[in-house]
Amino acid sequence: MRGFAHVRWAAGAVATALAITSCGGGWGWGGGGGNGGAVLSSSWGDPQNPLEPANTNEVQGGKVLDMIFRGLKKYDPRTGRAQDWLARSIVTRDSRHFTVRIKDGWTFSDGERITARSFVDAWNYGASLRNNQKNAYFFGYIDGYDQVHPDSGTQRADTLSGLKVLDDRTFTVTLNQKFSGFPDTLGYVAFAPLPRVFFTDHAAWVRKPVGNGPYAIASYTKGAQMYLRKWDGYPGPDSARNDGVTLLVYTDSNTAYTDLLAGNLDLVDDIPAAQLKNVGGDLGGRYINSPAGIIQTIAFPYYDKAWNRPGAEKVRTGLSMAINRRQITDTIFRKTRTPATDWTSPVLGADGGFKPGLCGAACDYDPARAKKLIEDGGGIPGGRLRITYNADSGSHKEWIDAVCNSINNALGNDKACVGNPVGTFADFRNRIGQHKMTGPFRAGWQMDYPLIQNFLQPLYYTGASSNDGKWSNGDFDRLVDRANAETRPATSVAVFQQAEKVVRDNMAAIPLWYQNGSAGYSDRLSDVALNPFSVPVYNEIKVG
Repeated sequence: MRGFAHVRWAAGAVATALAITSCGGGWGWGGGGGNGGAVLSSSWGDPQNPLEPANTNEVQGGKVLDMIFRGLKKYDPRTGRAQDWLARSIVTRDSRHFTVRIKDGWTFSDGERITARSFVDAWNYGASLRNNQKNAYFFGYIDGYDQVHPDSGTQRADTLSGLKVLDDRTFTVTLNQKFSGFPDTLGYVAFAPLPRVFFTDHAAWVRKPVGNGPYAIASYTKGAQMYLRKWDGYPGPDSARNDGVTLLVYTDSNTAYTDLLAGNLDLVDDIPAAQLKNVGGDLGGRYINSPAGIIQTIAFPYYDKAWNRPGAEKVRTGLSMAINRRQITDTIFRKTRTPATDWTSPVLGADGGFKPGLCGAACDYDPARAKKLIEDGGGIPGGRLRITYNADSGSHKEWIDAVCNSINNALGNDKACVGNPVGTFADFRNRIGQHKMTGPFRAGWQMDYPLIQNFLQPLYYTGASSNDGKWSNGDFDRLVDRANAETRPATSVAVFQQAEKVVRDNMAAIPLWYQNGSAGYSDRLSDVALNPFSVPVYNEIKVG
């Protein structure tokens, strides 16, 4: 879910293994239609933070928010394209001044009517430095952001000067620079509207969030499960076709898969790598393997001088060339991953900015060249590469070990690279957020909207909220600003690709592979699909 983004980085299945014995058909929580048999169960991982829309930038929390909220735009579950949803229209004359008109007839699940102020108040809250929201950077294009969220010092204004409510159905947005793609970002959940109770009784709202999507949260036990019931009063055209969803927390994706096969779980949305050789025989037509807007990378802590010294780019590029991507994706992932040749995703298509081969030789497996580059760059800092990852998904250990084996073989040193496991995804993300990484770490991106900008700016722009390694490059920043100001999509994409070459030339992060979405489901379910973000389209699933 976009850092400007969400990303949300896809953690894979990260939930705490429960010994669940009857959830497949027996979770009769009394969904919207009162039929317990029409409630499905799905694997899940505890969110890192409370489910505030502007404070969730990882997949597990994003799954829930995408079920309980709808915004001005919605991304088509098949194509990923942005469609007007609560927006009746979003118009601009210059890609800087926008007038937003919202549809009538929408309410929150507590009955409160949604107005222009529901959006404006939510955006002001998300942008405020005092509220410390992880996705605050998404509002950085709006006039006055430097006052409500300064880079240093105290907050100097309470609201964004670029937001004005004209009437109950209309508000205006003034940006501090041209951004032609701005309307298409508004399907991201950070831009969701919020009800008054969020502000008047915030603690109560956090305990049981109120949204305006096809589901409402009925109960949540942290570390165990969340039950979402169908909201019968939902006014949108994408109402739920089931009575509800029980999300069950697992810390081991293999356990979730075993529960699926045993009939104790209806849906697993991340097939563990160890089971890929069996999944076709186990599930047959109930296995999904579809392209998704996800890329796996290895990131670096640029706040550590050892990785930010002159020549370190040679070391990083050499490490990239020491990784046999094809062998890893074929043997471990059974071709459910594709070796990356750039820093975006094939789901963008050529018109959207995907340019296969942009990485060039830097992403080719070349052990001899890799070894020389690493030596020319002064060698691996500290003499040993320790790649940190969260250990609560078995698949990460497998591929990290394979990457290290490939690097060790290239360097002729079986101790040059080792994996460095951290117990849980939450702990892993907290260490990253606190800038406590002393070496490379697994990273990646699950797109929030299908724009090349979303794969580059949130991750590599100076100060961006998902720029976890704190990489900074003035040439890259200037090209991104120029690309955003272009009003012709083709010209904007071309300039973004120039910015991507700056990422390549500095090997700001090592691209590994593009990831497919994978899922398996029980014979109780039908109409199961993953959207281009690799998230199940829960509202379309039928039970029984």
